[in-house]
Amino acid sequence: MNNSKQPDNAYAFFSLGSNLGDREGNLKEAQRLMEEQMGRIERMSKVYESPPWGFTSDHLFCNMCLLIRTVLTPPDLMKKALQVEKEMGRVSEKGGYADRIIDVDLLLFDDMVLDLPGLVLPHPRMEMRKFVMIPLSDIAPDHIHPVSGLTMAEILARCQDPSEITPV
Repeated sequence: MNNSKQPDNAYAFFSLGSNLGDREGNLKEAQRLMEEQMGRIERMSKVYESPPWGFTSDHLFCNMCLLIRTVLTPPDLMKKALQVEKEMGRVSEKGGYADRIIDVDLLLFDDMVLDLPGLVLPHPRMEMRKFVMIPLSDIAPDHIHPVSGLTMAEILARCQDPSEITPV
């Protein structure tokens, strides 16, 4: 019996954020481009509004999470995520966080643990961010984190981020 996973059965969880321009429109455009370039979107969270994390700005973010079925590898997904950001006009920040038209982060890929230059899976800061964990818990509350062994709902319950996150 062959237990190898078929590539089209791979799943990837993404976090999307935007705090410039038509924030909700930016999220929708990113979804369109991601489905065109990465695979089929199977689940989408609600959209949430959140304050900037890691920097100060007058612009609130709109955030959401997606589950995509894909045949791509994690490095290929990262290349596509960066391509989507570039196509939408994101300018790379030098030296830290800044306002952005779109941010696309790969959070999880199957149950893979990976540490490559420019790509660490699971995403190393996801557990510290309510703007990630709330929408991720919307679409996958029982999904197990491959390192901690906790569900997304358990991680959210333990999250110390004091940010106020509200549904849009």
